[in-house]
Amino acid sequence: MSSEINRRRFLQGTSRAAAAAGFMQMNPDFFISSAFAQSGKVMTFLSAENITGNWDPTAHTTLSQKNIEGFVMGFLTRSPMKLDNPGEVVYELATDIKLLDAHRLQIKLRQGIVFHDGKPFKAEDVKATFEYGSRADRPAQWYPGPTETLTIETPDDYTVIIDTSKGGYPAHLFIFLASFLPIMSAKDVAGGPGGVLSQRLNGTGPFKFVEQRGNDTVMVAFDGYFKGKPGIPGINFTFTGDSTTRMLSLMNGQASIVERLEPEQVATLKGNPKIAINEVVSVENKYLWFRCSKPPFNDPRVRLAACHAIDREMILEVLGSAGHASSNFVSPVKFGYVDLENYPKYDPEKCQALLAEAGFPKGKGLPPLEYITSVGFYPKTKEYGEVLTGMLNEQGFPVSLTVLEPAAWNEQLYDRPGGGPGHMVDCGWSTASPEPDLILRTHFHSSSKRICGIVDKDIDASLDKERNSTTLEERKKVLQSETMPLIASKMPALSLFTSVMIHAMQKEFKEGLYIYPDGSMDASKPAA
Repeated sequence: MSSEINRRRFLQGTSRAAAAAGFMQMNPDFFISSAFAQSGKVMTFLSAENITGNWDPTAHTTLSQKNIEGFVMGFLTRSPMKLDNPGEVVYELATDIKLLDAHRLQIKLRQGIVFHDGKPFKAEDVKATFEYGSRADRPAQWYPGPTETLTIETPDDYTVIIDTSKGGYPAHLFIFLASFLPIMSAKDVAGGPGGVLSQRLNGTGPFKFVEQRGNDTVMVAFDGYFKGKPGIPGINFTFTGDSTTRMLSLMNGQASIVERLEPEQVATLKGNPKIAINEVVSVENKYLWFRCSKPPFNDPRVRLAACHAIDREMILEVLGSAGHASSNFVSPVKFGYVDLENYPKYDPEKCQALLAEAGFPKGKGLPPLEYITSVGFYPKTKEYGEVLTGMLNEQGFPVSLTVLEPAAWNEQLYDRPGGGPGHMVDCGWSTASPEPDLILRTHFHSSSKRICGIVDKDIDASLDKERNSTTLEERKKVLQSETMPLIASKMPALSLFTSVMIHAMQKEFKEGLYIYPDGSMDASKPAA
């Protein structure tokens, strides 16, 4: 008992400044500066994450590049993902989406839109994007089934009909996914993975990709944008891995907007009359991913024991305004979210019982374990990583913490033959769509198993069942009552919390830029 009290006192002391920053829910009316746009200044955005150098939207899962795609590329729909209406979609390149029957979805397209290279946008581009994005060899393959399970018809230049009969899954799955994968030019897709897709972005969005200069991605306003040329003349998107450097650059005017602030930085900036803050409950959960493909975490009892060793309330104390409580594998702004009754809570007795049952009483016999995290990208990763490592060691898990800068951490992240590096890894997952399978199926189905490497026939069967539900209402019921509780009984990853996305910007920004819960932005407002 005294050990528990001492740990709590320590955490309360170290996290008080962060907690003082407070918490705000998403404000859907938050905008940034028409005055800024009218001033003719280029917007300089400092990103917390590096880019891969491969511009093919299907070739990566890197959030910084997804944010750049949000400026340059066009999407059939956009998803505001508000807490009070996670399933809302807003038409962009599409003007109407409706189910013709259980396996056919019709999409009507906006006319008069052109790609940045001058090619007119037509149904052939949506067909090519869907077929290419569904290929099993694409690292960011997001659609419900591989290309051979789809038939995509284009009865005219502005109508697309998706038929999923061959795959046996419902066509309504594409409704939420329409907000996620950007629409590529059929001409670019024809060049394949090694062609122009990898060399530059070519979209229909408000900003045109110009070039990559080291860590700087240069974009300019697109004259031919269908809503009118944006008032902001250009965007420089720059990787700046250190959060202090980002904050100081904002304060001295070198940066227009910065992301991923530490909670104590938020408290400091809130007192600066020249700075505005935006906080939003994000689409991103932060996870402790277990390497399920190698011992000892190939045993679900050991994974559950580790989960019961972790007091997530303490993690939230460290995070302050940067974290929001979550007891599910998806964010509260995802379709189907519910607080799971069987989500593991801090319980040392259960932890010890499970360790003993797995053959490791009080942790004896466990190998040295490595927990890998990053620093400079997500807020407080080192701080809560140290707390988390201490809690695991207290219950007998011999864990050491490895802290890497973002590029090195990215290289260690994914599963590979024999299991990924280390035994546990810290990572978030942010997807600009309400679609829950962008988390659940991506990570917990054996066809993908992106980070944790799990192969479990029961989870596969349940994920297939929820995916194949004939209506959204039925699907939500299966997700909440069967699939999510089943995954929680095996815990291939522990969702520690939902991130609160925090941006800071020059005060002159007041309207014109909408910030989505994944951190991407709509900067398309035309000049006055």
